[in-house]
Amino acid sequence: MTPCTRGQGLAPVSGTNPEILILGSYPSRLSLAKNEYYGNPRNQFWKIIELCLGIDSSLPYRERISFLAEKRIALWDVICSCSRTGSADSAIKRPVSNDIEGFIRSHPTVQHIVLNGTTAGRYFSNIQEIPVSVLPSTSTANARFSLTRKAELWAYALRGSQ
Repeated sequence: MTPCTRGQGLAPVSGTNPEILILGSYPSRLSLAKNEYYGNPRNQFWKIIELCLGIDSSLPYRERISFLAEKRIALWDVICSCSRTGSADSAIKRPVSNDIEGFIRSHPTVQHIVLNGTTAGRYFSNIQEIPVSVLPSTSTANARFSLTRKAELWAYALRGSQ
């Protein structure tokens, strides 16, 4: 897999045989500073994962990631690097894509790609062989859906990992 040449995003996190690849758009400044996916405590990702998969959102990050790997779920982002003022997806300029196809070649067990929000969907280049779901963004900026409704939709998409 070709690494991101500008190296500004986060590396993928995965166990050896992931079945589901969750792709965000690009990490928030707080997530980058913490070197953690969904590191902003206002982002609802980990709360949704807790509701869907029973992984306690208050556990240390490394433990949450380990439990995701046990559930055969990998995390990454569609965008490797970009110019952006602040953390809003709407501010993304000059995006450079991650090598998602390379990840899939290295992890042929991936059976489903889940895109966290429409921005991830907009920047994602479709991989024909693998089903893709675009789910409501876990960002609190997405007020169109309640936490409960988001969790219902995410649970349906993640059902294969349980």
